[in-house]
Amino acid sequence: MPKLEGSILTPDGWCRGRVRFDTRIRAIEGTLGEPEPPYILPGFVDLHVHGGGGAEVMEGEGAVRRVAGFHLRHGTTSLLATTVTAPPGELEAALRGVARAMAAPDTEGARILGVHLEGPFLSPEALGAQPPCNLAPDPELVARLAAIAPLRVATVAPEIDPEGLLRTAFAGCGTRLQIGHTRCSYAQAKAALAAGYAGFTHLFNAMSGCHHRRPGAAAAALGHGQWAEIIPDLQHVDAGMILAARRAIPGLYGVTDAVAAAGMPDGAYRLGTHRIEKRGATVRLADGTLAGSVLTMDRALRNLVAIGLPLEEASRRLSALPAAYLGLADCGRLVTGAAADLLEFDAALRLRAVWLGGRHIDPACADPGS
Repeated sequence: MPKLEGSILTPDGWCRGRVRFDTRIRAIEGTLGEPEPPYILPGFVDLHVHGGGGAEVMEGEGAVRRVAGFHLRHGTTSLLATTVTAPPGELEAALRGVARAMAAPDTEGARILGVHLEGPFLSPEALGAQPPCNLAPDPELVARLAAIAPLRVATVAPEIDPEGLLRTAFAGCGTRLQIGHTRCSYAQAKAALAAGYAGFTHLFNAMSGCHHRRPGAAAAALGHGQWAEIIPDLQHVDAGMILAARRAIPGLYGVTDAVAAAGMPDGAYRLGTHRIEKRGATVRLADGTLAGSVLTMDRALRNLVAIGLPLEEASRRLSALPAAYLGLADCGRLVTGAAADLLEFDAALRLRAVWLGGRHIDPACADPGS
């Protein structure tokens, strides 16, 4: 039985010793204490991934597999394939690609947990970089999409659904609703939480904000939210606001919101029907609007540590918390019986090795600047 030695991050703290595993973790042996490298962390769980490695989820099964393969080599062992706003026929085609990839999992790609439907039920005033294909509430479309692939998360602007038609439709699919791409007021966001919305999509981005006399959705998240995703690329949200949200929201977890340009050279790429341009650490529309990110989860870990989070907390916000948000017990934590999704990092937090269900995967790059 394979074993891996180092400082193992368990729910009880750092265990200096060894983890024994096959496809699942069979034993964690050692003593609790201060960690020393190498650090053994649970695989990352990314609940907002549009693309990477030059491919985009909307392009079909082959692209979904490329996206999953790219992110696995950066430590993401489980992910939600995330759509962009598009006409119904294009959404249905994209979900068929996701469903086919899920039905025959690729051993060289991250585990696909289902779909994050980002749109089309968004505010036309808060599309951000989403294509202008937003729709009015359509429960029949929700049912058609849910029949194709599991809708684990959906982003909705609550102000476009005052009668709760979407809330009812998504609840029937077991989908977790998130407030996002919205211009709703603080009161509307608070009411949406009370009515069953679970979290917030890319907190602070493409939503009404935190003005002290005109609070919006972001203020409601800080005041009442239990869960929210945030993009820790240090481009979408300033470090100070990440730290503020961390104090206010118990279940704040990191996502990449990565697009096809992640891991690729500077140049032009697609985001749905939009042309986007990668320049260094950002990707933007022609008007300068941020259009997703080029973030990977290993970089997200280093960023969170760099702004002051302890390594164990940074890891938890990229693995255990997003897994818990979806109610998953067998990933995101290193415990006996869980899937053997393991990451090995060195003293500089360079990713040295990945295991997915006990299968060894070479990481994409060990350069901490990548």
